[in-house]
Amino acid sequence: MRFFLQRIEASAHLNAFVSVYGDEALARAKTLDEKRKTGQPIGKMHGVIVGLKDVIAYKDHPLTASSKSLEGFVSIYNATVVDRLLQEEAIIIGHLNCDEFAMGSTNENSVYGKVLNALDETRVPGGSSGGSAVAVQAGLCMVSLGSDTGGSVRQPADFCGIVGFKPSYGCISRYGLIAYASSFDQIGIFTKNIPDLALTLEVIAGQDTMDSTSHYPAGTSFSGRLNEEKEVPLRIAIFKEALEHPGLDPEIKARFRKFARDLSAAGHHVEIIDFEFLDYIVPAYYILTTAEASSNLSRYDGVKYGYRSMAKTVDLTDFYKKTRSAGFGREVKRRILLGTFVLSAGYYDAYFTRAQQVRKTLVDKTNLIFNDFDIICSPTSPSTAFRIGEKMNDPISMYLADIYTVYANLTGIPGISIPLFRHTNGMPFGIQAMTSRFKELSLLQFSHRLMQQYKSYENPTL
Repeated sequence: MRFFLQRIEASAHLNAFVSVYGDEALARAKTLDEKRKTGQPIGKMHGVIVGLKDVIAYKDHPLTASSKSLEGFVSIYNATVVDRLLQEEAIIIGHLNCDEFAMGSTNENSVYGKVLNALDETRVPGGSSGGSAVAVQAGLCMVSLGSDTGGSVRQPADFCGIVGFKPSYGCISRYGLIAYASSFDQIGIFTKNIPDLALTLEVIAGQDTMDSTSHYPAGTSFSGRLNEEKEVPLRIAIFKEALEHPGLDPEIKARFRKFARDLSAAGHHVEIIDFEFLDYIVPAYYILTTAEASSNLSRYDGVKYGYRSMAKTVDLTDFYKKTRSAGFGREVKRRILLGTFVLSAGYYDAYFTRAQQVRKTLVDKTNLIFNDFDIICSPTSPSTAFRIGEKMNDPISMYLADIYTVYANLTGIPGISIPLFRHTNGMPFGIQAMTSRFKELSLLQFSHRLMQQYKSYENPTL
């Protein structure tokens, strides 16, 4: 624990942490050391040091979603995932920086300032879980948790050269997770390898009476079954439109094509299939998520808790306007306004209803695909990590960078970003793999084999 606290102090300029619970973590580490000496049985995550994205509740600790609007707020309960980690004797070392209310792809939209990519400090770490990604990338904790609404775990994992996993919708309880878009949000996991990921998922997954959308069987074993399945030919689908997308970096495209050939050479059945809905994914995603955000964030009004404007006001409406205008950052306000617009009278059917229809079509299409295939593979992101500030004035370009990741959230399937390659610009990139809903074990087994197959890859993490 002292080693990790020293690493955090030495890497403070990366701005990955918003709160570090050093004294408390040291005390817990001492207690766990003493327990182990007695010969008592120990938990599955005994002494594992975990960081939490600043949207996951940890009782009696600050919880701000990296927003001024939650300034001074302290959580009064634990998220279910935190309870389960603590029960298995993990140590929570601190809360991690993120885009405000998990809205962003660069971790530049935080009241605490931007997070730096430890591999190249002139580049973003990705978002919204940028702090969680950098904490694992730079060796500031062993495992970290983030949230993934449209790629906010997988994209920063890709930019930072680590493993990032989003489970099926309903696999992990959302109780204690600050809501952005409730029908999309899932807590995800960052690690440097698949066995660590499998063990963490084993601990935190499972049904929870506090979250009616959770219905995954508790106690499912992942960590002990990674090598259970022998190398067998898999049926792997690749979307033609994803490979031919004009925004895809040419080098990533060429390396992904070689990756597909490698899979074929290994005996897998790889097929490039038509997926005519790719251009509808990002618009449908941003219509639906901003609509849900508009509703979820209406509770932050400055009356019950959090930031309250002290400016002179003439009535309650004026008070709300001043508080919310000062409390929310630019990107959050943009998304609230977009969501309010698509839900407004006269536009609801034209935007929100049609986006829901697109979502249903995508789910149906995905079910048909998985009748014929075991896994879908794609690039995780169209590019490697971009320069700080590069896309801040071009939100459309930034939103389109989510084109490969939002699909899994729209359809509720699990997805993982696996770090396999390095670009000539020196930055890492990998591949995204997805399976049908609740096939997490198959996804982890496939990912584990890939990580072993490409172990000659020069790992870019520090």
